[in-house]
Amino acid sequence: MAALSAWFWNERFWLPHNVTWADLADPVPGVEYPKAGHLLTALPLALGIFAVRILFERFFASPCAQSLHIHPGVGRKAHPNAVLEKVFTSIAKNPDSHHLDGLSKQLDWEVRKVQHWFRHRRNQDKPSTHTKFCESMWRFTFYLLIFIYGLRFLWQSPWMWDTRQCWYGYPYQVMTPGLYHYYMTELAFYWSLMFSQFTDIKRKDFLVMFIHHLATVSLISFSYVNNMVRIGSLVMCVHDASDFLLEVAKLANYAKYQHLCDFLFIVFSVVFFITRLVIYPIWVLNSTMFESWTIVGPYPSWWLFNFLLLVLQVLHIIWSYLIARIAVKAMLRGKVCNDVRSDIESSSEEEPDVPREGLKASHGPRENGTNGHCAAAKARVQSHSHSSW
Repeated sequence: MAALSAWFWNERFWLPHNVTWADLADPVPGVEYPKAGHLLTALPLALGIFAVRILFERFFASPCAQSLHIHPGVGRKAHPNAVLEKVFTSIAKNPDSHHLDGLSKQLDWEVRKVQHWFRHRRNQDKPSTHTKFCESMWRFTFYLLIFIYGLRFLWQSPWMWDTRQCWYGYPYQVMTPGLYHYYMTELAFYWSLMFSQFTDIKRKDFLVMFIHHLATVSLISFSYVNNMVRIGSLVMCVHDASDFLLEVAKLANYAKYQHLCDFLFIVFSVVFFITRLVIYPIWVLNSTMFESWTIVGPYPSWWLFNFLLLVLQVLHIIWSYLIARIAVKAMLRGKVCNDVRSDIESSSEEEPDVPREGLKASHGPRENGTNGHCAAAKARVQSHSHSSW
């Protein structure tokens, strides 16, 4: 373990030349540098945020949803059936005609009845509109508050107005209380999202979002350990600027305010494009790649950090393309239509009990709650956009 620890915390990887961990271990009184041990503070804080979320959704978000006529509503559940349950969990959630015919003969049921059972069983696993409204309201509240806090803090910070200040004196840069709280709160929030995935209704993108949250936690932790927190705070602020707009657009969608939803989506798109395709590369990447090269010089973790930020920029371009496709279809059809991607966050409303032939003819865009626009949400642009990294 000692050898593994020494290898992982190799100073020549983490720190610039001629800097050691000992140099950062005992600063003068009143001065504090980031330490790996500080990251443990985020874990109990994450549990606290998770508890606050439960109370918020129950006592604030849920009443708001009901005031907008979004009621919890218990959907129709499939009657317990061991044979069909085994097929559902191990073979197919939406069996083809061959399987349906076989099950119909085995159970002595009509094919239509077997179809209905699978339809009801699939609907059991989908989050209700009420549940998704409460989740989005929680995320909207957090993203808005953390963005306001971050912007207010950075407004008074010299490196917001001159990004070269991110590198002068690096890595001997003092960790101020405001910066520490900003970092730990963001880190704890993404830890809380990892926790809540195991208690929330499981969705199709469970693994993708879990990896996303894990990557976000890793990148925030990485930048904290080697004291790249000044530039890291700028990255978080840039990403937080559009996240709350996506969530409030989803709230409007769940409440069936289609015109408001469309307007908010357009605002979100504009802010997303400006922050991710203009401000991020010109303001952040220019500083991490060129200003830091001139002032500090490259070293191994510097290369890794810049590589990850460049990968993030590629993702920004991909997400922008997806958002642009939704926006163009919105303008052509007069409303924001279904997402161009797979149905990651499919409608939580029950599927209609119509024969399969009828379903084939019903694939046009819908205007109801979750099948409408904020399919922007379905794109999980937040997977990124939603990502502070």
